Amino acid sequence: MDESGGSGQPRSGTDEATERHGEQRASSAPAAGATRSGPERPEHPTGPTPPTAAPGTSEAAPSPDRPHGPTDSARGAATHSDPSSGAEDGAEVPGASSDQAEAPAGSGSGSGSSDEAGSSAQDALHGPSAGSHPHPEPEHPRTLAHSGTGTGTGKAQPPRRGREPGGGLLMGRPFGVPVYVAPSWFLVAALITWVFGGQLDRVLPELGALRYLVSLFFAVAFYASVLVHELAHTVAALRFKLPVRRIQLQFFGGVSEIEKEAETPGREFVLSFVGPLLSLVLSGLFYLAMLAVEPGTVPGVLLAGLMISNLIVAAFNLLPGLPLDGGRMLRAVVWKITGRPMSGTIAAAWVGRALAVSVLIGLPLLTQSGALGATQDNVGGMDTVTDALLAAILAAIIWTGAGNSLRMARLREHLPELRARSLTRRAVPVETSTPLSEALRRANEAGARALVVVDADGEPLSLVREAAIVGVPEHRRPWVAVSGLAQDLTDGMRVSAELAGEALLDTLRATPATEYLVVEDSGEIYGVLSAADVERAFVKAMARPS
Repeated sequence: MDESGGSGQPRSGTDEATERHGEQRASSAPAAGATRSGPERPEHPTGPTPPTAAPGTSEAAPSPDRPHGPTDSARGAATHSDPSSGAEDGAEVPGASSDQAEAPAGSGSGSGSSDEAGSSAQDALHGPSAGSHPHPEPEHPRTLAHSGTGTGTGKAQPPRRGREPGGGLLMGRPFGVPVYVAPSWFLVAALITWVFGGQLDRVLPELGALRYLVSLFFAVAFYASVLVHELAHTVAALRFKLPVRRIQLQFFGGVSEIEKEAETPGREFVLSFVGPLLSLVLSGLFYLAMLAVEPGTVPGVLLAGLMISNLIVAAFNLLPGLPLDGGRMLRAVVWKITGRPMSGTIAAAWVGRALAVSVLIGLPLLTQSGALGATQDNVGGMDTVTDALLAAILAAIIWTGAGNSLRMARLREHLPELRARSLTRRAVPVETSTPLSEALRRANEAGARALVVVDADGEPLSLVREAAIVGVPEHRRPWVAVSGLAQDLTDGMRVSAELAGEALLDTLRATPATEYLVVEDSGEIYGVLSAADVERAFVKAMARPS
């Protein structure tokens, strides 16, 4: 089930994009059942050509119990996250889609490799056929009947879309964007309550135990300021037509999960700057409010704490290193100068790593020296350990965020290589009453690796799933109609042959399935696209150096 570059006729075996490029294909006769007479030569991807898989490499077949939705990484490609409410390239790991569908009824389980598939199912298509390409066969050829294992022979139901992950307690949907509070927030709220309560005991000793109630109010008010910071990123993103998946408040700040990259460096700069700018505005407002109340009172202490905390949030996030807002601003500047977003990401990410090392070493030294306001009498013992631990956690967050930014930038750079046209398998049309054995014979003659069930007028009705084919023993195939193994087509399962990159992933993610019908703009059937092929191509693209 490797990528195949056919249009209406996916070829059997394992075909790489480099083998497809420039290949001449013969027209299939109508009796052979090919949907097209052969495509024009597919355009070359914009990125480097995917490497040919090493001989003997096993490749997982799609599991009918867990349809292969496209990888979910692109959705997090422009995620904004802050250790103290700033912005970061998303840390979602490619290859694990959270939107994958539940199992269709009557399906079995998938196999792990071509060797396993070959041993668990009888050969329906043997060797190269008359319709196959002239290139040598791979060491482990895969055929339509060898692509997976399964036991279901009943008609498959359309997969149901899985629930999107929440991320904590849902607090609301400002501007239509869900806001979640992660469980880790309660831990940091308790920590802030304890630390700020100790400070209140020195400033307002008459409060007694009530100081912890005041401290809890401060913790909630501070994270409300963090939410305002994140909403600034969100509003700017929505203004630039960039979808925002969610906002999450967590241990060290907030995360605005923006699903797409800004189109220009100017928009990237604005999108990053509005968060710290609003934190500075909040700090100024708290300062003005503090002037209107009496010093040494509960309102005065709360307003002073909120003013200082927002000022720290703004200053920290303006530091010029990813994953902070200042790092994204630096990235935008380098992007504007060089014309390459990847150059900006590399520069800002390495500055971010240098910043992480500086925080790890410098923060404890500054505390020990009294530069942060602590006196020598108050420094030592548990305070020293706490400062070192805080510095280590901040440094780890910044270092990890910078590395994630590099990985996500590489993802965005390789996304254009995923093209529906080049990944589509050849397909043959068969009527609903056609026996499976006859359909496989036609597919073998046409060099196809997919079956499309059509009505008497040639209109596509459903797709025959590979896992269902493998679940039918060879001696039963003459008596099993293809309609009993097919999944009905929905609007979301029809994709354009012109789709590529992030647009392709978004389309497949909207309707999780194992196979999709690929059509031309004219409505003509181009072939069948397997989600497993897209996932493999994605992994190969990500494995190549930039």
